[in-house]
Amino acid sequence: MRSYSPDLTPPWKKRAPVPEVPADPSDPDLVVEEVTTGFCGAVVGCEAGTVTLEDRFGKHRVFPLAPRGFLLDGQVVTLVRPGAGAPARPARTASGSLAVPGARARVARAGRIYVEGRHDAELVEKVWGDDLRIEGVVVEYLAGIDDLPAIVEEFAPGPDARLGVLVDHLVPGSKESRIAASVTDPQVLVVGHPYIDVWGAVKPSSLGIAGWPRVPRGEDWKTGVCRALGWPANTGAAWQHILSRVGSYKDLEPELLGRVEELIDFVTAPAAPG
Repeated sequence: MRSYSPDLTPPWKKRAPVPEVPADPSDPDLVVEEVTTGFCGAVVGCEAGTVTLEDRFGKHRVFPLAPRGFLLDGQVVTLVRPGAGAPARPARTASGSLAVPGARARVARAGRIYVEGRHDAELVEKVWGDDLRIEGVVVEYLAGIDDLPAIVEEFAPGPDARLGVLVDHLVPGSKESRIAASVTDPQVLVVGHPYIDVWGAVKPSSLGIAGWPRVPRGEDWKTGVCRALGWPANTGAAWQHILSRVGSYKDLEPELLGRVEELIDFVTAPAAPG
């Protein structure tokens, strides 16, 4: 005789398990969306069987702690009452994405992200490295972008090999904006931040300074920054100090965050059907 499991639900009808997340009101970053109403808010209270959410207008609503009842960063989760033995909230990468424990790096894509210099590459790696390895995206750095049109031509981009380029000081009227405008291939996305150097994309508050100093026109910006801040005239050592103060996306300005996310999305997007 055959032995049957007491659960006779066909495999294709079984719902996949979802993460359980403690509804901890002390966590300021815990913002969820209730699946049936679409109400989105921060967790401000949790009693037996219910959770209270507060939206951005200060309105409160109470919902039951129903299984699969909420979305966290677009992912279905079950909120549970916090307490001893409660499961930990899903870990996040330095970029703020949900971490995938044990995930193996994907084989590198043909597509690439190019950045201007080594410091840019090191900063992108520190904040987005986990995400890039899962997506199989390699970041390479250039010695400036003066020859960008030739670099793009040599790369030979295509639908399955897109190229994203991050440019420093991409502001109207700059040399960088003119070079970027000369690249018109639809399989290439050139974006940039407004800072003279990627150093400026690190929040001054993360470094314990009031702001990035103004450097006289004609003076090397990095050298001028070191001089104005009283740092040793060693830009390599200064950069290592700056990089050491970057722990996550929270230490970076939005003007850089958005552009890197945009490049990752572009390079990893599936090719349009032919």
